[in-house]
Amino acid sequence: MKRATWSLVLLSAISLCLPGYATEDDRPKIGLVLSGGGAKGAAHIGVLKVLEAYHIPVDYVAGTSIGAFVGGMYALGYSSTEIETIMMGTDWAKGYSDTIPRQDLSYRDKQFRDQYNIPINVGYSDDEVKVPSGLLQGQTMSMLLRNATNLVPEYTNFNDMAIPYRAVATDLVTSKAFVLSKGSVVVAMQASATVPGALQPAEVDGTLLVDGGIANNMPVDVVKAMGADIVIAVDIGSALVGKDQLNSTVAVLNQLSTMLTNASTERQVALLSDRDILIRPDVGEMSTTDFAIMPKVLPLGITAALEFHHQLETLTVSDEAYQAYENHKSRLRAQWQSELKLPLARVVLENHSKVSDTLILDTLGLKQGLVVNRADLDAAIERVYALNQFERVNAEFRDTPTGRELLMITRAKSWGPDYFQLGLNWEDDFTLDSTITLDMAYTLTDVTENGGEWHNELRLGSEKLVSSQFYQPLDSDQLFYVQGTGKYEINDWDIYDGNNRVAELDKSSFQLFAGIGYNYTNAGRVELGLIGEWGEISNKSLLTDDFSYESWGGYFKLGYDTLDSISFPTSGNRLNLNLYWRNDDYPPFIDQDSGEGSLQIEADWKGAVSVGSHGLVGKAAFATVNKDGLFSVHLSELGGFLNLSGFHRNALVGSHKLFGAIMYQYDLGRDALGMTEFPLYLGASLEAGNIWELSDQIAVNDLIYASSLYLGTDTDLGPAALGIGLTDTGDKAFYLFLGKNF
Repeated sequence: MKRATWSLVLLSAISLCLPGYATEDDRPKIGLVLSGGGAKGAAHIGVLKVLEAYHIPVDYVAGTSIGAFVGGMYALGYSSTEIETIMMGTDWAKGYSDTIPRQDLSYRDKQFRDQYNIPINVGYSDDEVKVPSGLLQGQTMSMLLRNATNLVPEYTNFNDMAIPYRAVATDLVTSKAFVLSKGSVVVAMQASATVPGALQPAEVDGTLLVDGGIANNMPVDVVKAMGADIVIAVDIGSALVGKDQLNSTVAVLNQLSTMLTNASTERQVALLSDRDILIRPDVGEMSTTDFAIMPKVLPLGITAALEFHHQLETLTVSDEAYQAYENHKSRLRAQWQSELKLPLARVVLENHSKVSDTLILDTLGLKQGLVVNRADLDAAIERVYALNQFERVNAEFRDTPTGRELLMITRAKSWGPDYFQLGLNWEDDFTLDSTITLDMAYTLTDVTENGGEWHNELRLGSEKLVSSQFYQPLDSDQLFYVQGTGKYEINDWDIYDGNNRVAELDKSSFQLFAGIGYNYTNAGRVELGLIGEWGEISNKSLLTDDFSYESWGGYFKLGYDTLDSISFPTSGNRLNLNLYWRNDDYPPFIDQDSGEGSLQIEADWKGAVSVGSHGLVGKAAFATVNKDGLFSVHLSELGGFLNLSGFHRNALVGSHKLFGAIMYQYDLGRDALGMTEFPLYLGASLEAGNIWELSDQIAVNDLIYASSLYLGTDTDLGPAALGIGLTDTGDKAFYLFLGKNF
């Protein structure tokens, strides 16, 4: 039988056999101190199980970092078994990413996310470049803590909890310990566990707070000040590593951090008396960040606590006294839990941004009279955070004489309101061709009252572009908008015969767009506008003179996008329909129609479904123009990875396009290799399509069939893939991508 099972059996026997050694009136007051230690905090639960088995009432709780979380849960009235279930069932790794899921972003922000695939948080204001004060802002972590604790209201004093409670953080300005004794339990827990540099400092009452382990990792002094006669302290700190392991910058920094933490712990150990109990589970060399170790750590807490069974027995109370203690905790817990069923009396917004209150409250969607549960609040906060305008969105319930109040706090990005964006795209098909582009953008936000934006872009590399766009919402809810765009671009316009390039042309153009649009849903928009284009095509070996043209007309665009990933989706759909009416003016030697212009239609769709580690992705594309046999610079292209694999990118060009594909994706990384940070997809595709110059040439028996096999993943730098494609015409190609959307 495993050690953990023996430990639980022993605890059950203890709870049945122990006599009562003290009454409630004359017993000493017990203070529990839980230290920081990250994932090793599961050992605290093991200690709690022993205390419960010995019928030892806890009168005061103080904790640091993970100890503040476990201690706070116990102080709210949760049992050790309930805390174990919650803690083991929480995906703590999610707390170390504040990235908004793609499917939650607005349609416009999705396009920016796809193009600027390198995630940087860099801004400019007040004549200086700004970055966040932490790699993460703590948004997701606060939601994990809120889910764990349930919708606990703010306390005017943590003494009013089922067990009086304190959390300890470090004042970033003074380096002194800061004791949190009131307000939001979630804020207190998170402030105590805010790792400097990794997480943005928490601000409480104007004080910047970081992880309490720096100043006081095991707050014995705090629980003594609360009134404890006897202290039970649990130390799960890390051990110093040997010289042979100090072989990197990270290792040295971790060693220094451990030194500081252990030094603060030893200062607290010196405060313990002979009556106090210091429990040190054998977890010193275990990881603080690998939460997969928690099931192994919990029994170590039980084992360490049982080593003090003689001292613990002296703290046992009678069954009647312990039951009275449990009943007291249950009443206080039931009091705040009963308030969860109260309807919402009002929403109070504390908005520290230029985003309109109307937009925030309408996006929140929580109305007076609604009984708000955790799922409702989570979804509401996620909607507001997905506006992509804030570094933090918090919510706290306050019970007032006039009813339950929800306080919403939104904070603008501290590195804004003007931002830099960066995108990288590398594409190689193992020939002499290699395409690398770098997109750099500078966006000014909050230019106008309704959230106007001025977006400026520079693209370098195989394609060159300079672009500027002004985007102006017309209402406070940002449903209607107008936009104007001007851009100048230079790129290659290659002509292929099959997979063989027969001509290389240079195309440069200046384009103007002006449109009015409607965001009919967060995932979709419709836009109507005018376009103008002035271009030039040149090739000194083929054309004696540069080929100049002009084009003007109008457009209609309809878009809808709920994909969770642009390149390797597992759910959602993406649909685009573009209509262009143009009147083109070409040189006299080009045969032109004397009609009133041409109508071009472009439509494409991509959708995905998945079950477990298996997924299916579908793609379809259609394009046509209403005039055949006439020259045009506005053509459709086909060819490349998953766009008729086996051909070079855009090898097929013409007026009429038809394409369809289905891809099977297996998440090899998570299912077979145990990878958790990024998926690793093993995929295969079946594709069919072609491009025709004349509409009467379109025929099913003229379709080209293709297939591919690939490995791909979504990384912090965007999608990456390695694949091979084959066609039934005998063409084949190898592909390597980084940052390329397909």
